[in-house]
Amino acid sequence: MPSSGETAASRRAARREQTESMVADSNSTPLPASAETAPGDHPTGVAALVRLALVLVDRTGRIAQWSRAAEELFGHRAESATDRPASGLLPAVQSRMLDRCAVRRRCDALDTLAELTAAGRPWAGRLTVTDREEHQRDVLWWAYQLPGPSGGLLALAADARPLRTGGPRLALGERLLPFAAAPAARGGFHALTAALTPPAAELPEPLARLLPTAHRAALREAAALGGLPALRLDAATVLPVLPSDPQTGTAHAAAGLGRRYPTPQQRAARLGPPPQPDQSAPGRRPPGPLPSQREPAPREPAQREQHEHREHREQHDQREAAQATPAVRPAAVLGGPVGTPPVPFPHGGGATIEQQAAAVESSAPGVPPRRADQAPPGTVPAPAPAPAEGQPSGRLSPFLTNGQAGEQLALLNEVGGKVGTTLDLGFTAHELCQVLVPRVADFACVDLVDGLISDSELPVARPDDDTMLRRVALVFNQTGGAWDHVLAEGSLVCMPRRTPPGMALQLNQPVLVPVVSADVAVDYAIALGGARLAPVVSGRSMLVVPLSARGTVLGILKLLRLPDRAPFDESDAATLKELAVRAALSLDNARLHRAEARVATTLQRSMIPTRPPQIPGVQIAHRYLPGDPKAEVGGDWFDAIQLPGSRVALVVGDVMGHGIHSAAAMGRFRTAMQTLAALDLPPGQLLRHLDNLAQKLGDDHLATCLYAVYDPINRTCELASAGHVPPVLVHPDGTGELLEIPAGAPIGVGGVPFVAKTIDVSDGSMLVLCTDGLVEVRGGDIGAGLAALCGNLIDPQQSPEQACDEVLRRLHSDDRKDDVALLVARFDGVAPSEVATWDLTVDHREVRRARSLVREQLAAWHLEALSDTTELLVSELVTNAVRVARDRVQLQLIRVDKLLVEVSDDNHNLPSLEPAEQLGETGRGLTLVTKLAEHWGTARKAVGKVVWFELPLPHA
Repeated sequence: MPSSGETAASRRAARREQTESMVADSNSTPLPASAETAPGDHPTGVAALVRLALVLVDRTGRIAQWSRAAEELFGHRAESATDRPASGLLPAVQSRMLDRCAVRRRCDALDTLAELTAAGRPWAGRLTVTDREEHQRDVLWWAYQLPGPSGGLLALAADARPLRTGGPRLALGERLLPFAAAPAARGGFHALTAALTPPAAELPEPLARLLPTAHRAALREAAALGGLPALRLDAATVLPVLPSDPQTGTAHAAAGLGRRYPTPQQRAARLGPPPQPDQSAPGRRPPGPLPSQREPAPREPAQREQHEHREHREQHDQREAAQATPAVRPAAVLGGPVGTPPVPFPHGGGATIEQQAAAVESSAPGVPPRRADQAPPGTVPAPAPAPAEGQPSGRLSPFLTNGQAGEQLALLNEVGGKVGTTLDLGFTAHELCQVLVPRVADFACVDLVDGLISDSELPVARPDDDTMLRRVALVFNQTGGAWDHVLAEGSLVCMPRRTPPGMALQLNQPVLVPVVSADVAVDYAIALGGARLAPVVSGRSMLVVPLSARGTVLGILKLLRLPDRAPFDESDAATLKELAVRAALSLDNARLHRAEARVATTLQRSMIPTRPPQIPGVQIAHRYLPGDPKAEVGGDWFDAIQLPGSRVALVVGDVMGHGIHSAAAMGRFRTAMQTLAALDLPPGQLLRHLDNLAQKLGDDHLATCLYAVYDPINRTCELASAGHVPPVLVHPDGTGELLEIPAGAPIGVGGVPFVAKTIDVSDGSMLVLCTDGLVEVRGGDIGAGLAALCGNLIDPQQSPEQACDEVLRRLHSDDRKDDVALLVARFDGVAPSEVATWDLTVDHREVRRARSLVREQLAAWHLEALSDTTELLVSELVTNAVRVARDRVQLQLIRVDKLLVEVSDDNHNLPSLEPAEQLGETGRGLTLVTKLAEHWGTARKAVGKVVWFELPLPHA
């Protein structure tokens, strides 16, 4: 007989092997250092630069670290993910090939990675996850179990889609100079997958910086065992992976911005007040109306563009000749109050961006006017001189020819027809950008306030410099130049108020920069997503339009034009402002729809388990397929509940009807079932209580249900049915038997008895429970499906996971409209040598005997290390039981993958844990159990109660 430690280790290895076989592209076995390798397995000075997301799960199963890249990849913010249970955060889909057919099942990504690395070996491969936006993401994973007391699960992840379409960026040589894949090679990385390098003694510094200092030694130890993250490009090429932070260049540029490109405040502090221009000085142009106030001369489009560009260049050169200091950034052009076109600010000697923002903010909607005794925050540009004779006074509205007006109306009409065709937020933002590029701009992106995406409630405060924006759509003209350095979709970025995007966001007004000058290109480039974009931004025309709907600023729309096109003007700003209003309504409708769908999805997902419980003596697998592909859950449910004595309750139910109402009723039934199961009632009595509860809830709560209790020690199974499909028992020789159980009536009918039946089960047999959606064929008899299920459909040598896949492959079809719930349990039992049971008399002298029995049994099991703790806790519980029992007390020890101790008596009153300050000389037994046991609990039995606790087995 193998030892308990060997049995538990073999079970863990089998579970890991089964789970690993279901994950696509697994590369968990690195090449040994001494093995013969193909060229490229040991690259010298070549590494792949990959944006790595880091997730660290501590030993309690909670998120300890959630990196910025993880926020961008999965959508969950660090403040909401940190210190929450890891299980359930990232739903995943496991794929497995079965007879050349792809079988997929839902699971949890972090739970699956924990299983794959449970033996201490790292794992690398592909696993598809569902992000916060309910989008499927193909993700490459590298998972490590960090040793030591501060260890846990370390998961590194990378988005596989950009890597497989454009290839990874390469770092060459000791300086790790970045290189991109050649254009001809792009699209040829479809075979790229995650891998592991040979075991490495050294941890690269860029990789070590991702982790806190306390965990670096643990990662180094894990890497020495299984290797470091790598990418396998093909059968002969493996590149080690180093983290790439696209904002590193931005951070360095921002740090040096004050020295190389000072902000307006820094310039003012250095230079003092701007000098008043001497209108008589040579080289100065006499004052005149602003460019937007001049009557436009009729020119051809090409001539007009050249004239405007030359005029702008002349003004810039004259300012540089008059001042020996760096040129002041060109002031942005801000939209005034609603209904007025944006006002252009002069380039030199005018107010700073912050001062202009304050001036516009005073007239922005919702901003109270400044009191008369308040000093203005800055100087405002002087009004233009009186217009010449024959010119109308005031600012002229842009004059539109019939052709221009027609083009703008056509654009607005196209937006109304092509934007908002679906209720998907990201798709709607893409539609908006695709309409504008290349027709209106060469570059367009939509950045939305991340809080509106993640939170169910609208933010109360207005956007500020710390408001985080998420890039949800990005489109650019492929022939207009290189835009590779722009932050990708999903990236997070902040927009300071000193930048045009930040100003547009915070003031809810359009911001127009006719031409971005070179001295502020870096500043604007940082706002657009990266300092390395500065050469691309310089000389371009920029227009930023806020996206606001129903009184809330959702985000901004940013547009760029290349120099070969006419810069944006007031007419463009007015048209695009109207366009943004229409698009923002579509975006807000999509946001509201997604928030409503998320509430329903979260509710439904919480109603069914995502991971089978690990219960000694039984292996469990389950599947759920909703009848409506758009829904997560219908009215079917299943459950596996651990009971005292290593027993397990298996449940499958089906609420009549479909939709969210059935799902809500199912949630009530499942909760009630778990509560009643905790009372350890016999199956027939439990269904009677459930039926009474359903009648109190209302006539619309009707459901069929099957409840079974398996005892792995006595090897019996007691079942009761409430009008449900009968289960199938597959014997160890492979024959299937349809169990004949009294059918009863559905839950909620009332007045019908529920009769239970007890059967003996052999080790190695399987019990298959399902709903009628699996075996009922439209236009056919349910008996045909049950007959197929009783046939040679399941091989007893298969695991429950494989059995579920085989049943669904053979019986389920995509045209079925009913929900399917399937639960397969393999009964392995608990060996008699692993169980020790003693009946004690109701006598205080039995406490000493109980300690002696425990000591001798633990010595026989070679568990002397647990003897002291177990004797102390057993002594306390037996003392309490003898004090309240009438006729009998029972002590039971079970050794499985842990030590389970149970003390039962015939008194049904459950003990309660009292506060320490209220305890006297007695009553401290449960306090000791709470402090010393890993888990403990109490439960009522058919007669009396049981108090139990668990202790982990010592490591071999």
